Amino acid sequence: MNEPEPSGEKRRSPTIIDVARTADVAVGTVSRYLNGQPIRRANREQIEQAIQELGYKRNAAAASIRTDLTHIIGFLVPRFDEFHAQMLEHLSNTVRRSGRAVLSYCHGGDPRVIAEALDIFAAQRVDAIVMDGTADVYDRVDELLSQNIPIIFYNNDLRGLAVDRVMVDNYRASYRIVSHLADLGHERIGILMGDLANSSGLERLSGYEKALQEKGIEIDPALKVKGNWTIDGGYQATTRLMALEQRPTALFCANYGMAIGAMSWLKENGLHVPDDISLVSYDDVPVFRLYESGITAVAQPIATIAETITDILLERLGEPSNRVTRSVTLECDIILRGSTRRVA
Repeated sequence: MNEPEPSGEKRRSPTIIDVARTADVAVGTVSRYLNGQPIRRANREQIEQAIQELGYKRNAAAASIRTDLTHIIGFLVPRFDEFHAQMLEHLSNTVRRSGRAVLSYCHGGDPRVIAEALDIFAAQRVDAIVMDGTADVYDRVDELLSQNIPIIFYNNDLRGLAVDRVMVDNYRASYRIVSHLADLGHERIGILMGDLANSSGLERLSGYEKALQEKGIEIDPALKVKGNWTIDGGYQATTRLMALEQRPTALFCANYGMAIGAMSWLKENGLHVPDDISLVSYDDVPVFRLYESGITAVAQPIATIAETITDILLERLGEPSNRVTRSVTLECDIILRGSTRRVA
């Protein structure tokens, strides 16, 4: 004889989180399945099996609670360094003036975390997403576009996707600042490169090479060293460059993090900028003004980038049927300080 369940105890109904846990997929993937959106076949089969096992039933009333805009913009960033932190500050300010808020997510360059963040943004039904282009999630971005979620790329581009873009002219800015070094008589100019899988890394390298070619300077592969955007990477790259039999007389650091790493190595080894070596950086940060000689740098128009992104967002959300994508390229300034000198 079966004993009755104790009075007052009621079995909890399974939720979408339970389905996701049982199917071993992200909550956003379950949400897309329930909304009839395309997902991978293997995920669909796992979700269907989990729903059957759990006896999950969708709450139709809850599913239809909100069909209008959420007034939230998703902002996906690789790291909260000086550049991206300033971008978050300016974007939050410009978006707030339109009555919206920014929901940020830091992915650290991990493709799995990026995909997870996009799933969370989709589940939160953000009005739009601002992110740097990352090849690892090409298909996921394309899928979000098919769901009419506006996406704007900044900092790094990814071709072949119908997104809006707000970029800076990395190529021209790098060309100008390396030309400045060449005009001072430098012929052995080392470059601390970023990740060449990023469009910004590739464009800054191309600008460096074009400047040398136009000045009639032979491009020495030994002077091109990867620093991968980080302080430690810049330190290690400088170690390699300064170990060459013919040392560089000048360094072009493709971002400020690598510039900090380079300056750390030079200080530890008793070398002074610009007396012993000239140094310039892509990205201008406040600490460069405090350095004894000041560091010559490329200054990105971060406030203008944020304002342009917001303008495009408002236009896109105001006319959701408009399929024509916009692409804006902004110029950078070269801030000349005391970190370069003419070759003796």
